[in-house]
Amino acid sequence: MRLLIRYLDNQASERARKEAEEKAERNKKIADSTITLVAVGDIMMGSNYPSAINCPPKDIRLLDPVATYLQAADLSFANLEGPVLDKGGKMKKCHDPSVCYAFRQPEYFTDQMKAAGIDLLSVANNHLSDFGEEGRSNTCRVLKEKGFRIAGQLTHPWDTITVKGLQIGFTAFAPNSGCLSINENETIERTVRELKSRCDIVIVSFHGGAEGNSYTHVDRKMETFVGERRGNVYAFARTAIDAGADVVLGHGPHVPRAIDQYKGRFITYSMGNFCTYKQFGLSGAAGVAPMFELKIRRDGSFLEGKIVSIKQVGEGGPRIDKERAAQKLIESLTKADLPERNFMMDSTGRFRF
Repeated sequence: MRLLIRYLDNQASERARKEAEEKAERNKKIADSTITLVAVGDIMMGSNYPSAINCPPKDIRLLDPVATYLQAADLSFANLEGPVLDKGGKMKKCHDPSVCYAFRQPEYFTDQMKAAGIDLLSVANNHLSDFGEEGRSNTCRVLKEKGFRIAGQLTHPWDTITVKGLQIGFTAFAPNSGCLSINENETIERTVRELKSRCDIVIVSFHGGAEGNSYTHVDRKMETFVGERRGNVYAFARTAIDAGADVVLGHGPHVPRAIDQYKGRFITYSMGNFCTYKQFGLSGAAGVAPMFELKIRRDGSFLEGKIVSIKQVGEGGPRIDKERAAQKLIESLTKADLPERNFMMDSTGRFRF
């Protein structure tokens, strides 16, 4: 009897071992068959203009509280809101000084971004030109030297990176001078098609839509703000995907907006303020933001996602938000603005369409 019990125990242990090995192998195959992309919104880690008082103390690394999430991804994306320049440059002229902000981020911040795990940076936005051509060109030079993939300027329209044997293309658009235009369908279609002909997966980002807590909704129309045409972001996403884009990542409104799916491809209309320091209003929706953890199949289609919520308090800088305000806001906005979507999100922030 004892021998029989021992035999059965051994058999049970062997079955458990085999099941564990099979489960590990299945999980490995799933991981190998997908790309994990972490996408976040605006980064402006401090400005040395008009004074270095607008930069955090050098012993404070703003991205450290969220670095493990960025580093765990196969690929990570952010929008760099403003030029990288230690000094100099010709500051822009502002038509309305009351709504004018000029950022000039010191070069040492790029080392912090690289150490935190960021790979792709959009340089298509209104603030990259805050300090003229010197600011634009120095930004692109420094970022390329540090190993970032950048896109969105006419001088740097796209870039590529290889991940898990796949060629990933990246391009970006904005309504601002010097950038690939969000308002020119021909430019959008030509750029995305050309990139898709070279790559397995294409990621497109855009800086568009009106700004602030009053503009969390996607109204599917051309949006204007302080007299500027900021694009019809709903139509833009569809134009990009029709041309071959696999992921569309929005930023610009400084608040989170709804998420969407079109032809099996993921869209976020705005990811809000992710890591900013001083000079950014962080009240209400402007102070919370998502980190999107996206699982993308090797054919570019969306498998599933998760929102990790962050909040910014005080002078700014991301912290994990246990109250999950960004997650709850995005879920509410998606159901309100896109009621036709079969959108499902659980309490942990995992979602599917």
